[in-house]
Amino acid sequence: MLMQPTLNDPLSDFTSLAVGGKAEQLYIIDTSDDLLKVLDEARGKQLWILGYGANVLISDKGLPGVTVLIRTKEILREDDLLIADAGVWWDDLVQYAISQRLWGLELMSAIPGGVSAAVVGNIAAYGQAVADTLQWVEVYDRSNGEVKKLAADELGLTYRYSLFQTETFANLVILKAAFKLSQQPTTEVTYQSALDVAYANDLDLSMLEGRRETILKTREKAGSLWDYRTPASQMHTAGSFFRNPMVDEATAEKLMAHDETGKSAELLKQMNRVHGGDTKRVSAAHVLLAAGFQRGQSWGPVRLHPDHILKIENTGGATAQQVYDVAQEIIRTVKDKLGIELNPEVRFLGDF
Repeated sequence: MLMQPTLNDPLSDFTSLAVGGKAEQLYIIDTSDDLLKVLDEARGKQLWILGYGANVLISDKGLPGVTVLIRTKEILREDDLLIADAGVWWDDLVQYAISQRLWGLELMSAIPGGVSAAVVGNIAAYGQAVADTLQWVEVYDRSNGEVKKLAADELGLTYRYSLFQTETFANLVILKAAFKLSQQPTTEVTYQSALDVAYANDLDLSMLEGRRETILKTREKAGSLWDYRTPASQMHTAGSFFRNPMVDEATAEKLMAHDETGKSAELLKQMNRVHGGDTKRVSAAHVLLAAGFQRGQSWGPVRLHPDHILKIENTGGATAQQVYDVAQEIIRTVKDKLGIELNPEVRFLGDF
């Protein structure tokens, strides 16, 4: 029997920014069978797929048609392969891998969101990325109702990108993802902020638990911890709002001069390489500072977080349109002043 949707639920209750209008029809799905039934029923209708709302900005006008929150939870181990449902909270998968003494995900501890979002965005942190271990995904094809597997090398995985972000894959809904992990360490920890935290707290980076604790403390220091289970106790942001852009070497040098931490240019380049895959992929935080924006700068109830300029924060009572307008002002200003195209990491859903 097909489960029934709720009608006109406010989506602000399901996003880390705590903004957004109503869903015309909303399904919260926690079993794979129910997910397939709803996807079959929704064929030919406007469909919006959400996980935990940690990286989206939903219009105040809401979302017409069918909105599905995927909260499926199963994780299976086959030798060193972990197969996770799309709706598994990402950090639950990381913790499971650590409990199984498997390496390859631990440096991505506590990134908010589900497994599906992790694949779509090819999330990465501190030298590890989804693309490093992803083997295949199982998808539902809305054009014909078929379920099929796609190998990781078919997904176009690059920095913060996959083909799931394009019209080419618009009809595909991720159901499961498989990660090939290792019983031995796979990644050396070289990101300076994490090394500093490990040293200050006497944490052993040769151990899975030491690495996880290092990342948790590093993310906490950066204000980057968020859990959908306790949203009211946390700041309302979508994490880093913009992708780190690629620039030429001369521009990179100029932008890094705006760093406020006292790190050398060489160390910043090394961190850029670890975090973004290239010494010329500069921190978007440096870009904002170079364009004249300031930490804590506010536009009514919307502000750039005082400690973390890349986080656009709803301090209380903001609308999605206000957040969107601030983001667009930043994009325009950066383009006008620096000639740099700044691209959002956050997805915009609905009409603005």
